[in-house]
Amino acid sequence: MTGTALANAIAEYLSSIEAGNYRENADSALQQWAEWLARERDVSHLDDVAVIDCRRYARHLKRRVRADELKSSTAHTYYAYVRAFLGFCEADELISKNPAAVSRAQAELPENTADADRQFWSQRDRKSILAFMDKRVERALDGDGVSRERAYRDRALVRLLALSGVRGAEVFRSPADDKRPGAAWKDVDIDGGSIRVFGKSREYEYAQLPRKAADALERYHRVFDPPTPRFPVFPTDHAPSKFRAVREQLEGEYTGNRIESILDENDIDDVVREYEIVIPAISTRGARNLMKRLCAEAGLDIDGEYLKPHGARRGLGHQLYSEGHAELAQSALRHASIATTHESYSNIRASETAERVDDVLDES
Repeated sequence: MTGTALANAIAEYLSSIEAGNYRENADSALQQWAEWLARERDVSHLDDVAVIDCRRYARHLKRRVRADELKSSTAHTYYAYVRAFLGFCEADELISKNPAAVSRAQAELPENTADADRQFWSQRDRKSILAFMDKRVERALDGDGVSRERAYRDRALVRLLALSGVRGAEVFRSPADDKRPGAAWKDVDIDGGSIRVFGKSREYEYAQLPRKAADALERYHRVFDPPTPRFPVFPTDHAPSKFRAVREQLEGEYTGNRIESILDENDIDDVVREYEIVIPAISTRGARNLMKRLCAEAGLDIDGEYLKPHGARRGLGHQLYSEGHAELAQSALRHASIATTHESYSNIRASETAERVDDVLDES
């Protein structure tokens, strides 16, 4: 066997990926695929990967779905990682054609039922959680429940998700991606009604900030009074992370003994504020856990689940689109083209078409 070793090609591909989460997930999927190729197809070099190997791999994934070892959406995701890798190899002129992109290979994939399972916040659920967050703030002001600062923070977080169309990874910290540290106050333009985020395109974009979301952020900002505009909008509560940030950012300005003395003699939050320490933002996982707790407090049960952060974006788009505002949905969700918006809400278009067909048939 000659040519590029599969392991070397995979390493080269992974080194080209900027997004940490995607790189980590792709690494895992591609290593599993390479092991399967070596074991089942006796293939270890890139040049030897043929269409039939990809077709057999797709069939292997289908069998795992039938055995309840994988969800159909996961099987499609695994295959997509392989297809993307081989597409990279084609573009890099390591192979002449992407064998995973051939239709007869992809035909063996299981039916993808992911769309039917995707959660979105219904209008009723959105109103319920927003009303609960308002009442929670009122209770905090009366000295009942969580602190006033926490109540304002959580309300701002839920309103931002529910009304702006932002993705969780755009406003919360993604631990595997250095370019996604979470939104900072310097990114928020309350008067201008926008928030600057690092978008899915891996370019900075401006997401719309409706009045109710902007008002919640403005009141939270007034109560919290962040020590610096570089401070995260939704900071972590993880004490070790705060201590680590203080030590790292005061290093060079003070001796190690002096830093430890400062930490021993003062509350960590007071140190953060006095020395304008920029602590990490809450992580995407932390935000999901927070939404679980809030839904439990509010008594909201969505088919045994909680209101997931990304479901807020889908729910906003669903309502705008279903009410006839396709272009507004495109703008709010920052889709590159209206075709993407139409595709995302094709179920609504099909329903509307059915109603129109019924009207025509009833008249005939």
